[in-house]
Amino acid sequence: MTAVIDKPPVREPSRWAAPPRPVWEEEPNKAGLAGKGLVLTLACLGILFPLWIVVVTSLSSRKTIDAAGGLVMIPKGITFVAYKELLSGGQVTRAAVISILVTLVGTLFSMTVSVLCAYGLSRIGSLGHRWFLMLLLATMFFSAGLIPTYLLVQSLGLTDSYLALILPSAVSVFNILVLRGFFMGISQELIDSARIDGAGDFRILRQIVMPLSRAVLAVITLFYAVGYWSAWFNASLYLNDQDMMPLQNVMIQLVQKQQAPVGLGQAIKTGELSGLAVQMAVMVMALLPVAVLSPFVQKHFKKGMLTGAVKG
Repeated sequence: MTAVIDKPPVREPSRWAAPPRPVWEEEPNKAGLAGKGLVLTLACLGILFPLWIVVVTSLSSRKTIDAAGGLVMIPKGITFVAYKELLSGGQVTRAAVISILVTLVGTLFSMTVSVLCAYGLSRIGSLGHRWFLMLLLATMFFSAGLIPTYLLVQSLGLTDSYLALILPSAVSVFNILVLRGFFMGISQELIDSARIDGAGDFRILRQIVMPLSRAVLAVITLFYAVGYWSAWFNASLYLNDQDMMPLQNVMIQLVQKQQAPVGLGQAIKTGELSGLAVQMAVMVMALLPVAVLSPFVQKHFKKGMLTGAVKG
Protein backbone atom coordinates (compact mmCIF):
# COMPACT_ATOMS: atom_id res chain seq x y z
CA MET A 1 0.00 0.00 0.00
CA THR A 2 1.50 3.28 -1.14
CA ALA A 3 1.75 5.97 1.47
CA VAL A 4 0.26 9.30 0.51
CA ILE A 5 2.56 12.21 1.21
CA ASP A 6 0.77 15.45 1.82
CA LYS A 7 2.33 18.34 -0.04
CA PRO A 8 2.69 21.60 1.88
CA PRO A 9 0.18 24.21 0.77
CA VAL A 10 1.51 26.72 -1.71
CA ARG A 11 1.39 30.22 -0.36
CA GLU A 12 0.18 32.89 -2.66
CA PRO A 13 2.46 35.91 -2.85
CA SER A 14 1.39 38.79 -0.66
CA ARG A 15 0.00 41.87 -2.28
CA TRP A 16 2.66 43.98 -0.59
CA ALA A 17 5.51 41.54 -1.20
CA ALA A 18 8.46 42.75 -3.24
CA PRO A 19 8.64 41.45 -6.82
CA PRO A 20 11.03 38.55 -7.43
CA ARG A 21 14.63 39.68 -7.82
CA PRO A 22 16.42 38.85 -11.10
CA VAL A 23 18.99 36.07 -10.83
CA TRP A 24 21.83 38.39 -11.85
CA GLU A 25 21.04 40.96 -9.15
CA GLU A 26 22.74 40.49 -5.80
CA GLU A 27 20.84 40.43 -2.54
CA PRO A 28 21.17 43.76 -0.70
CA ASN A 29 23.19 43.80 2.48
CA LYS A 30 22.07 45.37 5.75
CA ALA A 31 24.10 48.54 5.17
CA GLY A 32 22.51 49.03 1.75
CA LEU A 33 19.01 48.55 3.13
CA ALA A 34 19.70 50.93 6.01
CA GLY A 35 21.13 53.55 3.66
CA LYS A 36 18.18 53.25 1.31
CA GLY A 37 15.75 53.60 4.20
CA LEU A 38 17.61 56.65 5.52
CA VAL A 39 17.60 58.37 2.11
CA LEU A 40 13.89 57.69 1.59
CA THR A 41 13.09 58.94 5.10
CA LEU A 42 15.01 62.18 4.56
CA ALA A 43 13.33 62.68 1.18
CA CYS A 44 9.88 62.19 2.72
CA LEU A 45 10.68 64.61 5.53
CA GLY A 46 11.96 67.16 3.04
CA ILE A 47 8.61 66.98 1.22
CA LEU A 48 6.24 66.66 4.17
CA PHE A 49 7.84 69.17 6.54
CA PRO A 50 7.04 72.28 4.42
CA LEU A 51 3.52 70.96 3.86
CA TRP A 52 3.14 70.48 7.60
CA ILE A 53 4.16 74.09 8.24
CA VAL A 54 1.72 75.39 5.63
CA VAL A 55 -1.21 73.37 7.02
CA VAL A 56 -0.44 74.19 10.68
CA THR A 57 -0.07 77.90 9.94
CA SER A 58 -3.39 77.94 8.08
CA LEU A 59 -5.07 76.41 11.14
CA SER A 60 -3.47 78.80 13.66
CA SER A 61 -4.92 81.94 15.20
CA ARG A 62 -3.38 85.38 14.88
CA LYS A 63 -2.08 85.18 18.45
CA THR A 64 -0.23 81.91 17.73
CA ILE A 65 1.27 83.25 14.49
CA ASP A 66 2.43 86.45 16.19
CA ALA A 67 3.99 84.45 19.03
CA ALA A 68 5.85 82.25 16.54
CA GLY A 69 7.02 85.26 14.59
CA GLY A 70 5.52 84.01 11.33
CA LEU A 71 5.22 80.41 10.19
CA VAL A 72 4.07 77.95 12.87
CA MET A 73 5.73 74.56 13.27
CA ILE A 74 4.08 73.37 16.51
CA PRO A 75 0.29 73.81 16.67
CA LYS A 76 -1.10 75.56 19.73
CA GLY A 77 -4.82 75.43 19.28
CA ILE A 78 -6.57 74.82 15.97
CA THR A 79 -9.03 77.18 14.35
CA PHE A 80 -10.78 76.96 10.98
CA VAL A 81 -11.52 80.66 10.79
CA ALA A 82 -9.34 81.17 7.70
CA TYR A 83 -11.13 78.42 5.73
CA LYS A 84 -14.52 79.57 6.98
CA GLU A 85 -13.91 83.12 5.82
CA LEU A 86 -12.43 82.02 2.49
CA LEU A 87 -15.36 79.73 1.68
CA SER A 88 -18.02 82.19 2.82
CA GLY A 89 -18.02 83.86 -0.58
CA GLY A 90 -15.98 86.49 -2.31
CA GLN A 91 -12.89 86.55 -4.47
CA VAL A 92 -11.30 83.26 -3.36
CA THR A 93 -14.52 81.23 -3.59
CA ARG A 94 -15.23 82.60 -7.06
CA ALA A 95 -11.65 81.88 -8.16
CA ALA A 96 -11.89 78.29 -6.87
CA VAL A 97 -15.11 77.69 -8.85
CA ILE A 98 -13.48 79.15 -11.98
CA SER A 99 -10.44 76.88 -11.58
CA ILE A 100 -12.62 73.80 -11.13
CA LEU A 101 -14.72 74.55 -14.22
CA VAL A 102 -11.69 75.39 -16.38
CA THR A 103 -9.96 72.21 -15.23
CA LEU A 104 -12.96 69.99 -15.98
CA VAL A 105 -13.80 71.51 -19.37
CA GLY A 106 -10.15 71.86 -20.42
CA THR A 107 -9.24 68.30 -19.43
CA LEU A 108 -12.23 66.88 -21.30
CA PHE A 109 -11.40 68.88 -24.43
CA SER A 110 -7.68 68.07 -24.30
CA MET A 111 -8.28 64.35 -23.78
CA THR A 112 -10.79 64.21 -26.64
CA VAL A 113 -8.41 65.88 -29.10
CA SER A 114 -5.38 63.92 -27.89
CA VAL A 115 -7.08 60.52 -28.04
CA LEU A 116 -8.49 61.11 -31.52
CA CYS A 117 -5.16 62.41 -32.80
CA ALA A 118 -3.15 59.60 -31.18
CA TYR A 119 -5.48 56.91 -32.53
CA GLY A 120 -5.25 58.31 -36.06
CA LEU A 121 -1.45 58.45 -35.89
CA SER A 122 -1.26 54.92 -34.48
CA ARG A 123 -2.86 53.45 -37.61
CA ILE A 124 0.15 52.98 -39.89
CA GLY A 125 -0.75 53.68 -43.49
CA SER A 126 -3.60 56.09 -42.76
CA LEU A 127 -3.96 59.19 -44.93
CA GLY A 128 -1.14 61.66 -44.31
CA HIS A 129 0.09 59.65 -41.32
CA ARG A 130 3.79 60.41 -41.72
CA TRP A 131 3.34 64.09 -42.61
CA PHE A 132 1.04 64.79 -39.65
CA LEU A 133 3.45 63.02 -37.33
CA MET A 134 6.42 65.06 -38.58
CA LEU A 135 4.37 68.24 -38.23
CA LEU A 136 3.54 67.47 -34.61
CA LEU A 137 7.15 66.59 -33.82
CA ALA A 138 8.31 69.90 -35.30
CA THR A 139 6.18 71.82 -32.81
CA MET A 140 8.14 70.25 -29.96
CA PHE A 141 11.34 71.95 -31.13
CA PHE A 142 10.09 75.13 -32.80
CA SER A 143 7.49 77.61 -31.58
CA ALA A 144 6.31 81.03 -32.73
CA GLY A 145 7.11 82.70 -29.42
CA LEU A 146 5.16 84.64 -26.85
CA ILE A 147 4.36 87.80 -28.84
CA PRO A 148 2.99 86.04 -31.97
CA THR A 149 0.94 83.75 -29.73
CA TYR A 150 -0.53 86.72 -27.89
CA LEU A 151 -1.32 88.50 -31.16
CA LEU A 152 -3.04 85.36 -32.45
CA VAL A 153 -5.17 85.03 -29.32
CA GLN A 154 -6.03 88.71 -29.50
CA SER A 155 -6.96 88.53 -33.20
CA LEU A 156 -9.28 85.61 -32.47
CA GLY A 157 -11.08 87.69 -29.84
CA LEU A 158 -10.18 85.36 -26.98
CA THR A 159 -8.80 87.97 -24.59
CA ASP A 160 -10.88 88.36 -21.43
CA SER A 161 -12.46 85.00 -22.24
CA TYR A 162 -12.20 81.68 -20.43
CA LEU A 163 -11.32 80.04 -23.76
CA ALA A 164 -7.97 81.83 -23.48
CA LEU A 165 -7.24 79.60 -20.47
CA ILE A 166 -7.89 76.42 -22.47
CA LEU A 167 -7.16 76.73 -26.19
CA PRO A 168 -3.55 78.09 -26.20
CA SER A 169 -2.30 75.09 -24.18
CA ALA A 170 -5.00 72.56 -24.94
CA VAL A 171 -2.84 69.85 -26.53
CA SER A 172 0.54 68.43 -25.55
CA VAL A 173 2.47 66.65 -28.31
CA PHE A 174 4.32 64.61 -25.71
CA ASN A 175 1.03 63.25 -24.34
CA ILE A 176 -0.14 62.44 -27.87
CA LEU A 177 3.05 60.48 -28.54
CA VAL A 178 2.65 58.51 -25.31
CA LEU A 179 -0.95 57.66 -26.21
CA ARG A 180 0.09 56.74 -29.75
CA GLY A 181 2.77 54.39 -28.46
CA PHE A 182 0.28 52.65 -26.20
CA PHE A 183 -2.35 52.35 -28.95
CA MET A 184 0.22 50.82 -31.30
CA GLY A 185 0.86 48.09 -28.75
CA ILE A 186 -2.72 46.82 -28.95
CA SER A 187 -3.03 43.63 -30.98
CA GLN A 188 -3.72 44.36 -34.63
CA GLU A 189 -5.53 41.02 -34.95
CA LEU A 190 -8.07 42.20 -32.39
CA ILE A 191 -8.76 45.35 -34.39
CA ASP A 192 -8.92 43.43 -37.68
CA SER A 193 -11.45 41.00 -36.23
CA ALA A 194 -13.61 43.94 -35.14
CA ARG A 195 -13.45 45.36 -38.67
CA ILE A 196 -14.56 42.03 -40.08
CA ASP A 197 -17.57 42.15 -37.78
CA GLY A 198 -18.47 45.54 -39.26
CA ALA A 199 -17.12 47.92 -36.59
CA GLY A 200 -15.95 51.34 -37.70
CA ASP A 201 -13.02 53.35 -36.38
CA PHE A 202 -15.03 55.25 -33.76
CA ARG A 203 -16.59 52.05 -32.44
CA ILE A 204 -13.20 50.31 -32.33
CA LEU A 205 -11.74 53.27 -30.45
CA ARG A 206 -14.64 53.46 -28.00
CA GLN A 207 -15.20 49.76 -27.31
CA ILE A 208 -11.78 48.16 -27.81
CA VAL A 209 -8.88 50.61 -27.74
CA MET A 210 -9.97 52.85 -24.85
CA PRO A 211 -11.01 50.04 -22.45
CA LEU A 212 -7.59 48.41 -23.02
CA SER A 213 -5.82 51.72 -22.39
CA ARG A 214 -7.25 52.71 -19.02
CA ALA A 215 -3.80 53.00 -17.43
CA VAL A 216 -2.34 55.46 -19.91
CA LEU A 217 -5.63 57.38 -20.17
CA ALA A 218 -5.68 57.83 -16.39
CA VAL A 219 -2.10 59.12 -16.35
CA ILE A 220 -2.56 61.55 -19.25
CA THR A 221 -5.84 62.78 -17.75
CA LEU A 222 -4.02 63.56 -14.51
CA PHE A 223 -1.29 65.38 -16.41
CA TYR A 224 -3.80 67.59 -18.20
CA ALA A 225 -5.86 68.19 -15.04
CA VAL A 226 -2.82 69.20 -12.98
CA GLY A 227 -1.66 71.44 -15.81
CA TYR A 228 -4.97 73.30 -15.98
CA TRP A 229 -5.34 73.50 -12.21
CA SER A 230 -1.82 74.85 -11.68
CA ALA A 231 -1.77 77.19 -14.69
CA TRP A 232 -1.49 80.90 -13.98
CA PHE A 233 0.51 82.42 -16.85
CA ASN A 234 -2.29 82.38 -19.45
CA ALA A 235 -4.68 84.07 -17.02
CA SER A 236 -2.17 86.80 -16.16
CA LEU A 237 -1.47 87.33 -19.86
CA TYR A 238 -4.93 87.20 -21.44
CA LEU A 239 -7.29 88.25 -18.63
CA ASN A 240 -7.70 91.84 -17.43
CA ASP A 241 -10.82 91.39 -15.31
CA GLN A 242 -9.93 90.49 -11.72
CA ASP A 243 -13.28 88.75 -11.26
CA MET A 244 -12.29 86.18 -13.92
CA MET A 245 -8.98 85.20 -12.32
CA PRO A 246 -8.54 81.51 -11.31
CA LEU A 247 -7.37 80.36 -7.91
CA GLN A 248 -3.64 80.22 -8.68
CA ASN A 249 -3.56 83.88 -9.73
CA VAL A 250 -5.45 84.93 -6.61
CA MET A 251 -2.97 82.96 -4.51
CA ILE A 252 -0.04 84.75 -6.18
CA GLN A 253 -1.68 88.11 -5.52
CA LEU A 254 -2.17 87.26 -1.85
CA VAL A 255 1.44 86.16 -1.43
CA GLN A 256 2.83 89.21 -3.21
CA LYS A 257 0.69 91.64 -1.25
CA GLN A 258 1.58 89.93 2.06
CA GLN A 259 -1.89 90.74 3.39
CA ALA A 260 -5.39 89.37 3.34
CA PRO A 261 -7.73 90.57 0.58
CA VAL A 262 -10.54 92.98 1.24
CA GLY A 263 -13.92 91.45 2.09
CA LEU A 264 -12.97 88.49 4.27
CA GLY A 265 -15.31 89.52 7.08
CA GLN A 266 -15.07 90.70 10.64
CA ALA A 267 -12.40 88.17 11.60
CA ILE A 268 -9.64 90.27 10.06
CA LYS A 269 -10.88 93.52 11.56
CA THR A 270 -11.13 92.07 15.05
CA GLY A 271 -7.63 90.59 14.85
CA GLU A 272 -8.81 87.00 15.14
CA LEU A 273 -7.54 86.13 11.66
CA SER A 274 -4.04 86.73 10.32
CA GLY A 275 -3.23 87.56 6.71
CA LEU A 276 -0.53 84.88 6.77
CA ALA A 277 -3.11 82.26 7.79
CA VAL A 278 -5.24 83.30 4.81
CA GLN A 279 -2.28 82.90 2.45
CA MET A 280 -1.49 79.43 3.79
CA ALA A 281 -5.15 78.41 3.60
CA VAL A 282 -5.31 79.40 -0.06
CA MET A 283 -2.18 77.33 -0.71
CA VAL A 284 -3.78 74.32 0.95
CA MET A 285 -6.90 74.76 -1.17
CA ALA A 286 -4.73 74.90 -4.30
CA LEU A 287 -2.79 71.75 -3.35
CA LEU A 288 -5.71 69.70 -2.05
CA PRO A 289 -7.21 68.41 -5.36
CA VAL A 290 -3.83 67.20 -6.66
CA ALA A 291 -2.97 65.57 -3.34
CA VAL A 292 -6.32 63.76 -3.28
CA LEU A 293 -6.30 62.54 -6.89
CA SER A 294 -2.65 61.52 -7.22
CA PRO A 295 -2.80 58.36 -5.02
CA PHE A 296 -5.66 56.94 -7.09
CA VAL A 297 -3.69 57.31 -10.33
CA GLN A 298 -0.28 56.42 -8.90
CA LYS A 299 -0.67 52.70 -9.62
CA HIS A 300 -1.14 53.45 -13.33
CA PHE A 301 2.02 55.55 -13.73
CA LYS A 302 4.49 52.74 -14.36
CA LYS A 303 2.28 50.82 -16.76
CA GLY A 304 0.87 53.85 -18.53
CA MET A 305 4.01 55.94 -19.03
CA LEU A 306 6.68 53.27 -19.53
CA THR A 307 4.62 51.07 -21.84
CA GLY A 308 3.55 54.01 -23.98
CA ALA A 309 7.05 55.47 -24.14
CA VAL A 310 8.84 52.19 -24.94
CA LYS A 311 6.37 51.06 -27.59
CA GLY A 312 6.36 54.49 -29.19
